[in-house]
Amino acid sequence: MSLDLRADLASLLIRIVDVESVSGNEAMLADLVEEALRLPHLDVHRDGDCVVARTHLGRSERVVIAGHLDTVPVVDNLPARREGDVIWGRGTVDMKGGVAVMLQLAAELTAPSKDITWIFYDNEEVQASKNGLGRLAANRPDLVEADFAVLMEPTGAEIEGGCQGTIRAVFDLQGQAAHSARAWMGHNAIHDLAPILDALVRYEPREIEVEGLTFREGLNAVTVSGGLASNVIPPSATLAVNYRFAPDKTADEAVAHLREVFGNVGFRLDDVSPAARPGLDRPLARAFVEAVGGEAKPKFGWTDVARFSELGIPAVNYGPGDPSLAHRDDERCPIDHLERCATGLRAWLAH
Repeated sequence: MSLDLRADLASLLIRIVDVESVSGNEAMLADLVEEALRLPHLDVHRDGDCVVARTHLGRSERVVIAGHLDTVPVVDNLPARREGDVIWGRGTVDMKGGVAVMLQLAAELTAPSKDITWIFYDNEEVQASKNGLGRLAANRPDLVEADFAVLMEPTGAEIEGGCQGTIRAVFDLQGQAAHSARAWMGHNAIHDLAPILDALVRYEPREIEVEGLTFREGLNAVTVSGGLASNVIPPSATLAVNYRFAPDKTADEAVAHLREVFGNVGFRLDDVSPAARPGLDRPLARAFVEAVGGEAKPKFGWTDVARFSELGIPAVNYGPGDPSLAHRDDERCPIDHLERCATGLRAWLAH
C-alpha cells in the first residue's frame, strides 16, 4: 500500500480518500504521506501524526503550504467514486483535495523559487487543544517559521484572505421553581432571556473593510435550553450566542463589544478564537494573487490561518472544493478545482 505521487490528481485524490482518517485515526494516512515524501530534495519530520517536508535551497523567502489529514466521521460515503469530472466521498472537499494537490507539487517542485515547508497535520476537525498544527507550533516552532502561508482549505479554487474570529458567549439565567398555577411564588428564568433576545433582534451586523476585503459580521443566538415540565415555572435557562467578528479587532476587543451590546447582563466565554488579517498588502501575498489570478475574497468563517496570524505569518486560504459541501454526506470535488489549484500554486512557486 503506497501513494503514487506521479499519478493524475483525480486518481491520487481517490487513493487518499479511501484511506479513512477520521480525527484521531490519521496514523495510516500519515504513514503513507511520510513514506511518499521521503525524496532527495525534501527533509521529512514527524510530530505525532503531523508530517512536515521541507526544501533547503537557501532561497531568500520561505513559505508554508498546509493542509489537514483528518475528516469528520464517515456516513456511507466511502469508498470514493468518480462520476464524470467529479470525485465523490468523505474528505474530497474538506480537505483531501487540497492534500492531493500538495502531495503532487511537493514531489514535482524539486527546485522552487522559494523554500517550501509542506505541513500535513492531524486533528483539525475536533477541539483546538488537539489540533496538530497548534501542537507542531508548540513542539517545533522552527518547523513552522515562514514569511507567508497558504492553507488549502476549500475555497472553490479562489483566494480567500484572512478569516473571521469567533466567540461563543453563554448566558446562564437563574430563577425560582414553582407550580405554574402559583407562578407568583417563583421566578421564570426563561422570561429573563427577553432582553438578551431583544438586543440580538435589534443588532445590526457591521460590514468592515480590512486590507481591501469586506468582512460581514454576525451576532446570533445558536442554542437555548430551559424548563423542567409543563406545569413548573422554569428555575433556569441557558442561551448560547455566537459572534463572528472581522479581523480589524483583537479577541479582547470583540469581547468588549459584546459587553457593550448586552450591557449589565453577564455571560461566560465558552470559546474564543481570534480572527486573522489577510496580509494581502505584503509583497509575497501580492505576488501570490498575481500568479494565481482572480480577485481575493474575505474568508467567512474561522480557519487555521488564524494560528499563522498569531505567529506573525500572513496567510490566505486557497483550495479545491466548494466549502458549502464540507461535512455533507454528498461531499464532492470537481477535478477542475484540483487542476486549477495545482496550476496556480505551480505558477507562484516555480518562477
